[in-house]
Amino acid sequence: MNIVPIILCGGNGTRLWPMSRGGYPKQYLKLTSDLSLAQQTARRLHGVEGIGAPIVVTNNEQRFLVADQLRQIGVQPSAIILEPVGRNTAPAIAVAAQFAIREAGDALLLVLPSDHVIQNESAFVQAVQMARAIACDDHLVTFGIEPTSPHTGYGYIFAGARLAAQSSAHRVEAFVEKPDLQTAERFLSEGGYYWNSGMFMLRASSYLSELSRHAPDIAQTSSLSLERATQDNDFIRLDADAFARCPNVSIDYAVMEKTDRAAVIATVGLGWNDVGSWSSLAEIAQKDDNGNALIGDVLTDGISNSYVRAEHRMVAAIGLDHVVIIETADAVLVAHRDKAQNVKQMVERLNASGRQESVSHRCVVRPWGSYEGVDRGERFQVKRIVVNPGAQLSLQMHHHRAEHWIVVKGTAVVTNGNAESILTENQSTYIPLGVTHRLRNPGRIPLELIEVQSGAYLGEDDIVRFEDTYGRA
Repeated sequence: MNIVPIILCGGNGTRLWPMSRGGYPKQYLKLTSDLSLAQQTARRLHGVEGIGAPIVVTNNEQRFLVADQLRQIGVQPSAIILEPVGRNTAPAIAVAAQFAIREAGDALLLVLPSDHVIQNESAFVQAVQMARAIACDDHLVTFGIEPTSPHTGYGYIFAGARLAAQSSAHRVEAFVEKPDLQTAERFLSEGGYYWNSGMFMLRASSYLSELSRHAPDIAQTSSLSLERATQDNDFIRLDADAFARCPNVSIDYAVMEKTDRAAVIATVGLGWNDVGSWSSLAEIAQKDDNGNALIGDVLTDGISNSYVRAEHRMVAAIGLDHVVIIETADAVLVAHRDKAQNVKQMVERLNASGRQESVSHRCVVRPWGSYEGVDRGERFQVKRIVVNPGAQLSLQMHHHRAEHWIVVKGTAVVTNGNAESILTENQSTYIPLGVTHRLRNPGRIPLELIEVQSGAYLGEDDIVRFEDTYGRA
């Protein structure tokens, strides 16, 4: 039986602020290599025999991010399913299972979060092959990670009897919530306990059968949301009313803790990390003789056991131990490594005060390219805009601002009211307030320009779209 990967891409990754933000969360960041975590997840599937095109489950805000990142690595998903609201993993996997059955009959589903690191990909492939045989016997298989420390940030799985002699597969005896340090140390000394990775291998029909048995409301509402779904370009939009009625429940709580079919594959040497905080990322980073992971333009004196990352500017640190320092264009985080989990509370405070630093970077990605804030003052704003080859912005109008565009690289086709013109390097144009306009890149290289906005109100919500290639009108 072929394997259909299900990649779950909807998380926010608040514990990796200030790099991970609501509009650009951690799974799309290049944190450990020249590929993002989501791209690494899709890439590691290539070594699995009989693997099919992935089904991706994400949300409306991230749809173009995931589509573009998969396109960059040559992966064509069989579907990108959009959740109207977040409802945890049980409903997301249910919708993906129902879609897989509808499109190609029953299949084995390999469920993978998009934000994990696996350093030993050959061990991952071997574990998947072991899980395949167990899942074909109608077991719902989870991947347990052999613990290397008494970690208190992970849930645990207690493995019971082996399913077969010489097998790494066990019946699941119990799922255990994140323990305190003393309990985690006991788990490690007693053995038989594994970190809960959140990865699964299960037959689509078996999962839906157990879901209907143990959480029928999730089975019914998720099925209805897919029945009433609409196609929007390359995306499948679940029905908002039906999906909103789904309980917000994980697959562990809805099914795995209750079913008698749960099994765990005991994996060893996977090099797995859920990148749940800056401390966990520091654990897997390459370090110097002083135990430091230094990334970017970093100067240190008397620094030890620290993770320092400079994204835009030089960072200098002196006389510190066991700290995390993260520099971005508009925010800097300094924290003790033992307190790095508390970043989530800092993000909550930013959200409560209405600050944008928790939501978006200074450089904001759009389906047509990106824009970056350069300067801002009373009644003016300056942005650097990049339009991808062949892409165009929506046909739009602003009520409260006028715009000046100066091309610094490439060629622009500009719609300005009823007129259309071509601008090349060092040429400019003026878009008066209230005039319909559009920007298009007809060339083969990125179009770069400087935009100067002036007016009484410069918010991004001052936009009226008349036509849009990306379905936002």
